[in-house]
Amino acid sequence: MRVLVVLGLIAAAAFQVVSADVQKQKDVLYLLHRIYGDIQDADLLATANSFDPAGGSYSDGGAAVQRLLKGLNDGRLLEQKHWFSLFNTRHRNEALLLFDVLIHSSDWATFVGNAAFFRQKINEGEFVYALYVAVIHSPLTEDVVLPPLYEITPHLFTNSEVIEAAYRAKQKQTPGKFESTFTGTKKNPEQRVAYFGEDIGLNTHHVTWHMEFPFWWDDEYGHHLDRKGENFFWVHHQLTVRFDAERLSNYLDPVGELHWYKPIVDGFAPHTTYKYGGQFPARPDNVKFEDVDDVARIRDMVIVESRIRDAIAHGYIIDSHGKQIDISNEKGIDILGDVIESSLYSPNVQYYGALHNTAHIVLGRQGDPHGKFDLPPGVLEHFETATRDPSFFRLHKYMDNIFKEHKDSLPPYTKADLEFSGVSISEVNVVGELETYFEDFEYNLINAVDDAEGIPDVDISTYVPRLNHKEFTFKIDIENGGSPRLATVRIFAWPHKDNNGIEFTFDEGRWNAIELDKFWVSLAGGKNSIERKSTESSVTVPDVPSIDTLFAKTAAGGDGLSEFASATGLPNRFLLPKGNDKGLEFDLVVAVTDGDADAAVPDLHLNTKYNHYGANGVYPDKRPHGYPLDRRVPDERVFEELPNFKHIQVKVFNHGEHIHS
Repeated sequence: MRVLVVLGLIAAAAFQVVSADVQKQKDVLYLLHRIYGDIQDADLLATANSFDPAGGSYSDGGAAVQRLLKGLNDGRLLEQKHWFSLFNTRHRNEALLLFDVLIHSSDWATFVGNAAFFRQKINEGEFVYALYVAVIHSPLTEDVVLPPLYEITPHLFTNSEVIEAAYRAKQKQTPGKFESTFTGTKKNPEQRVAYFGEDIGLNTHHVTWHMEFPFWWDDEYGHHLDRKGENFFWVHHQLTVRFDAERLSNYLDPVGELHWYKPIVDGFAPHTTYKYGGQFPARPDNVKFEDVDDVARIRDMVIVESRIRDAIAHGYIIDSHGKQIDISNEKGIDILGDVIESSLYSPNVQYYGALHNTAHIVLGRQGDPHGKFDLPPGVLEHFETATRDPSFFRLHKYMDNIFKEHKDSLPPYTKADLEFSGVSISEVNVVGELETYFEDFEYNLINAVDDAEGIPDVDISTYVPRLNHKEFTFKIDIENGGSPRLATVRIFAWPHKDNNGIEFTFDEGRWNAIELDKFWVSLAGGKNSIERKSTESSVTVPDVPSIDTLFAKTAAGGDGLSEFASATGLPNRFLLPKGNDKGLEFDLVVAVTDGDADAAVPDLHLNTKYNHYGANGVYPDKRPHGYPLDRRVPDERVFEELPNFKHIQVKVFNHGEHIHS
């Protein structure tokens, strides 16, 4: 009888948890829906009108909410219906005032009460940013799924022509589904790869990563962001090498790095408009860098770069107290990433500056560097829009080459470093064609248009072509000559030749390697035949469900919400580069390494849930990002003769197939 009672209590508790999670999901959706108007949910609107922020429960004793209330009551906060940029110091500080309140809320009533109360009063862009980052990082919202940003703030993702058509559709009360196109014409060779930089899924990945690992993060918010600097290096390195693979797929040379004293060769016309604040500024071809008033002088950027390169050459960073921090080891990349970004984790911001963050602003302002025309921020000053501009990848190739200087300064791995005794790969095959295609993707524009009393909604959406690939499976046969053991399987691919048809050396190739997958597996003694589907890749995520889908799942009791975890990863449909009709050749490499030595947390071979690495405290892999290809390889025979390493060639095809909606 006692057992039955206990089981009954457990079941009741589980039901309460599910119900609470569904309520949280519903609240967050309504807080973000129709962000430029009143809250659409009656209960939540009543909370917004009745909640007293000073009476909430807080882990900081209410200090943060008092600061925000003082700013509000003194009339010092940015007005509503004004553009927002995280790179604007005032905007960021105000958004973080709200984030500080939410992250210190001790219970859901306090969290949602503050969110509803301040949603009605502070700038919409500041609110959206603060709420997204708080939901990602608060222990109160671990199971809440955030809707895609391109449906919440569609102006940042959608061409102006489409937004105008959406307004006309609502005025005429005529439903519409409008085609979105990329920003340029065939006269611009860069438009061959616009499908990559302008992809709304890639934009979402980039901005969400910067929300999961924000440069302003302070550990006082509740946890340390493990290996944040190294993660910054790796995610942008992967964006850069993937962009180069797309360029090769389209018969373009790899992207060249940016130079402070050379012209920015390619201009950019964004064809996007702020909801409030005018058009995103354009930049003509061959603009020479100018100092940006109240931001930075170009000579200062060069000085900061030279200080960082000196640190790499010396093998140490000097912290703010004059102490030397050794970076001539595998942990050095983490410190260097913190310095280059720079985040609050940087040991010496005063001396090494913030190369990445400042460069984004300087590059974004080149259309109006002295404020002569009072233009709003450029696309480089928003993580949502930055990758749309091809100069984003030139900027990151420039920084990637600085990281490469550091990596190349480390000693190469030896055979003893790399081998996995008793384990060998006997065969690697790909089951299924490596074939890509384009498909139309539709998303909702209801948040793009204003509400007007007496004018009902009509269905308004846009569709845009996007890259996808047909499903395939890696089949890997591994021989284990000993007792059962844990193994890490690492899969990479790099282009076999450059755009001139010259084969990359192993050392050139490994720096251009795209990470396709990494997973842990328990090896039995003898032969192990492992099959790994492309949909299972740990470096990618599925599509973010639309807000309509999330509303529907929430109304149905939350069934299926747990299937989606995060938009931090690259969209799975970008796992393969586009390739071309002839078949773009790639070197596919598989390395099997010691899983017990690699794993930073237990039972990784059983894990099927996405890891929010910062919130969980530990990045699961002890090895450096890109291991074992992260260091220079003077002699490729070290790798080719390893039994636990396999190297084959494959081709990625694109036959021009386009699936229309």
